[in-house]
Amino acid sequence: MSKDIYYSDKYYDEKFEYRHVVLPKELIKLVPKTHLMTENEWRSIGVQQSRGWIHYMIHKPEPHILLFRRPKTEDTVARLLYVLTSLLLAKGVKRRHFWDWLSCAQAQLKLTSG
Repeated sequence: MSKDIYYSDKYYDEKFEYRHVVLPKELIKLVPKTHLMTENEWRSIGVQQSRGWIHYMIHKPEPHILLFRRPKTEDTVARLLYVLTSLLLAKGVKRRHFWDWLSCAQAQLKLTSG
């Protein structure tokens, strides 16, 4: 069934590269309606793409179209930070704790890069 999944070409803005994935109609029942999917969830239904892609939006009129993005930068550290912060938010980390974590991570990056 994964052979019936359509992967768009990548498209870009200033910060991100995007792609959309069109699932066959029979897979719609496997797409959660209440939350964005984690990488494990979208892989488990047959979506195959390189690491770093984040399911970032639900388009309710077309639940069979999954919208993905990742930072445009080739900077591995920035991409890793983006993935980690997305995971923290997806797991329900309170916003106040998220901002504390992000501030610490940014401070550590400044210390190690200079």
